[in-house]
Amino acid sequence: MILTIDCGNTHTTVGCIAKSDDVLTVFRIPTDRKETEFGYAAKINQILTLQKIDHALIEGAVISCVVPSVTDVLVRAVRLLTGLEALVVGAGVKSGLHICINDPGTVAADLVATAVGAKEEYPLPCVIVDMGTATTATVLDEKGRFIGGAIYPGVGISLEALSTHTALLPNVEMTPPRHAIAASTADCMKSGILYGSAGAVDGILDQFEKELSVSPASIVATGGMAHLIVPYCRHEIVLDETLLLRGLKRIWDKNQKTQ
Repeated sequence: MILTIDCGNTHTTVGCIAKSDDVLTVFRIPTDRKETEFGYAAKINQILTLQKIDHALIEGAVISCVVPSVTDVLVRAVRLLTGLEALVVGAGVKSGLHICINDPGTVAADLVATAVGAKEEYPLPCVIVDMGTATTATVLDEKGRFIGGAIYPGVGISLEALSTHTALLPNVEMTPPRHAIAASTADCMKSGILYGSAGAVDGILDQFEKELSVSPASIVATGGMAHLIVPYCRHEIVLDETLLLRGLKRIWDKNQKTQ
């Protein structure tokens, strides 16, 4: 069993994946820049215990992290929990992914992991839409090369900006509004964010299709907000909430084979 950890700006997603690639469990905890390795280890251990998963069965661990100050903390947490040295996705780690952009070193580890997962599991060319704190749309061409993409503010950032920078707009929980033409302030905010986000995804996909020599053979969405937005998009999009973690497992596999 491999422990996979993706540390994002808002949440850290943890999964246990069998060597057969079956996903055994997935859970999220808040990303806390002030938390210690003991705190992270205790939280992960507690949840695994609740789910009756024995951390002694963990044979390896792999981490992607977009919060640099937390990376080493998570490495130490994994060491405390399992006694293992986690593989951290970054420079020098083999992914099998050819990154064809101006500065390949700037591609975040989570985007590398989703791309690796999509390259090996979905028809190419493929567009991957990751809806987290930020929404990213990245493209694998027909040869499986990472050729670029787009980034824009995610659902959470957009809602926070509305309530923070406007005196009369409240904090709201992001749930689907009853109608697009909403009759309350809270539903107006939800409508704008939901349909605006879906329209942004569709608009970006339209532009990608114009620039690609062929239409995408597959479009896949992942990330914490994907399940809210994908049903309102007009493109045919596959919702795959564990793509990133499976991509991390595949990266771990590739690096074992090279040892």
